[in-house]
Amino acid sequence: MFSTHAAADGHLARIRLPGGEITGPQLAHLARAAAEFGDGHLELTARANIQLRGITDVDAVAEIVLEAGLVPSATHEKVRNIAAGPLSGRIGGIGDVRALIAPLDEALRADDRLASLSGRFLFGLDDGRGDILRRDPDVCAVARMTTERGPAVDIVVAGETWGSAVGTDAVVAAMLGVAREFAAVAGTAWRISDLDAETLAGLGERARAGLNEPIRRDLDLGDAAGPVVGWFDQDDGAVMLGAVVELARIPSRLAEFLAAIDTPIIITPDREILICDLSEAVAETVVRVLAPMGLIFDAASPWALVSCCAGAPGCASGLAPVRDDLLARVRDGAPVTVREHWVGCGRGCGSPATQHLRVEAEPDGYRTHPRPGSTTAG
Repeated sequence: MFSTHAAADGHLARIRLPGGEITGPQLAHLARAAAEFGDGHLELTARANIQLRGITDVDAVAEIVLEAGLVPSATHEKVRNIAAGPLSGRIGGIGDVRALIAPLDEALRADDRLASLSGRFLFGLDDGRGDILRRDPDVCAVARMTTERGPAVDIVVAGETWGSAVGTDAVVAAMLGVAREFAAVAGTAWRISDLDAETLAGLGERARAGLNEPIRRDLDLGDAAGPVVGWFDQDDGAVMLGAVVELARIPSRLAEFLAAIDTPIIITPDREILICDLSEAVAETVVRVLAPMGLIFDAASPWALVSCCAGAPGCASGLAPVRDDLLARVRDGAPVTVREHWVGCGRGCGSPATQHLRVEAEPDGYRTHPRPGSTTAG
């Protein structure tokens, strides 16, 4: 039910957070696990999950994580990969697609046929602004309008609109239908994009049969928005704070303070931390107390645009101490003008799914490689 991976710095556990959502009590559990049995940090990933590294007692961490309710399935844990618009339901968007996260997760875990789904298969829930669709999920529900029956969405697969569905039950059924069709023909394929054209065409013919006509075929993603970092007014009058941390690693003590706010927290695929539903007074207190502890609320900070893998010595494949080198790069003061991801080898672990500059360690030093995107799981 709870599994870890062996790494050079100890065991590593990836805690999946559908939609990036985590509660204060759950975060407090992970902070304790990291402090007592890990390297003292909570590492944020490109799929809005949390990793614990350097685990010295797997059984003790498993007990804490299970107690927090963060691993609710013994069979489907690795397939609970759901990305959802982090601002949806609070700031803008056509409809609240975050309301679909729990029903989709529950239905996914209840379907025995999907237990064998690839752990890299990604479900996307986009509220119409294109932020999740831009990240190339395998199947994505894109909100087009809100109706009395609930959200009306287009179902987008491999960048093509296959049809539409209206209402929570229909949307969930449509997305899981695509996943089941993929699981049946996947073979060695990890993602829908790995399928050959003939197999994809057959999958599409079967999946489209259960869908309505598309609501809107043309998808204009426009330009990617800037970092969700700073002070934001929610549509309901409350305040959302967006922040980042150095190296996308939350020190366990800082995580304890975040948990004590006891308000919804969302981790974004850009490794941002959104603290939601605050009053102005509480938001001011959060900034005053947590900024000196390392929570960065400045969208102009380089840490809003840079990330990295573990590198050496934590990863046996790392050719360079990536974290140390990235810290030196930021502290050098050279401007960061585009998103950068530093990696210790050609695997490119944790690479953003959107366009970025990869700074890759090679035997004779670092090389830069513009990347249109990545399907690396994280």
